[in-house]
Amino acid sequence: MLFKDVLGHTELKEKFINDVRSQQVSHAHLFLGSIGYGGLPMALAFSQYLMCENQKENDSCGECPSCKKVQKLEHPDIHFSFPTAQVISKTSDPVFPLWKEMVLKNPYLGLNEWINASDDKGRKPIISVHQSEEIIKKLTLKSFEGGFKISIIWLAETMNTACANKLLKIIEEPPKDTLFILIVENEDTVLPTILSRTQITKIKQLNDDELVNFLRNQGNSNEDLLRSVSSRAEGDVTAALEMIKTGGSSNLNYQRFVELMRVCYKKEVLPMMFWAENMSKLSREEQKHFLKYALYMVRQSLMKNYTEDQLMRTSTDEAKFLANFARFITGNNVLEFNDLFNEAHYNIERNAHSKLLFTNITFEVMRYIHKA
Repeated sequence: MLFKDVLGHTELKEKFINDVRSQQVSHAHLFLGSIGYGGLPMALAFSQYLMCENQKENDSCGECPSCKKVQKLEHPDIHFSFPTAQVISKTSDPVFPLWKEMVLKNPYLGLNEWINASDDKGRKPIISVHQSEEIIKKLTLKSFEGGFKISIIWLAETMNTACANKLLKIIEEPPKDTLFILIVENEDTVLPTILSRTQITKIKQLNDDELVNFLRNQGNSNEDLLRSVSSRAEGDVTAALEMIKTGGSSNLNYQRFVELMRVCYKKEVLPMMFWAENMSKLSREEQKHFLKYALYMVRQSLMKNYTEDQLMRTSTDEAKFLANFARFITGNNVLEFNDLFNEAHYNIERNAHSKLLFTNITFEVMRYIHKA
């Protein structure tokens, strides 16, 4: 992948190019940020530039044999590790062809999309100790083409403790010309000993214009839809693409949010329990997407109360709902709503009991909504 094909992050690209040209490449990088901000595309472009036989001033050449291999994810000295459901495969290798196909189609691949494609039962994938053994084995071998050996670990926070501990020594003292790139969404779930051995680079969210241009180039021509999606996605390509697939309305999450607010407003305990039970049956990623959407709707409600409507970027259905609902989000409860959904998102990432979590949400929402 060429740097020019990675959305945004101009300063980061320049930094990585300067590091390579000045031969000051750190042996262990950790790219931190939502997967939709572009950690994997940046890792691929950085790796391609390192491997390029005819490096240009601002990018790899894209034409040499090495570049072509990287572009096809077929370079023998670049090794990929990613989470898998253990009943499907103990290591990444058996399912690499599927992962490769999906990344070539969309380098902003999300975990939820990967789970749905690789395991029809949606079981939680991890990077196990078996994968760490494979990583060590591959990196201790001689380079096939005489240059760098690179290990790219996608969603490294899914490494279990045994896997992370086994990699500590090789990350701290890697073989000559060996580079690690760990792509991480949440540093809180990564062992501190791993964090301390890596150079952390924050991959920041894209701005709305960058996201709109990307979506437009994907063949989407509805400007109102593009602006609405880019606002809700908050600089996250993965989230934006998921919204586009559903017509941009986040229709399911919209329906879930409306139902939650209505049953809580009416203090209907049995429907509240049904809502919590239905939410608990969703995958972790779907639950996290809903909580992000709930935060978005809370923000839009507050904006409707205190700003001009033209500054809002909502769908027609959302705008109609907020016309009546926004008055229930005020200075008396907005911080509580914000904390509730943020903390729930944080706890879902740490495998909280989802039925208890969403049951708690219903009672807290019922309490907050009557504080307005």
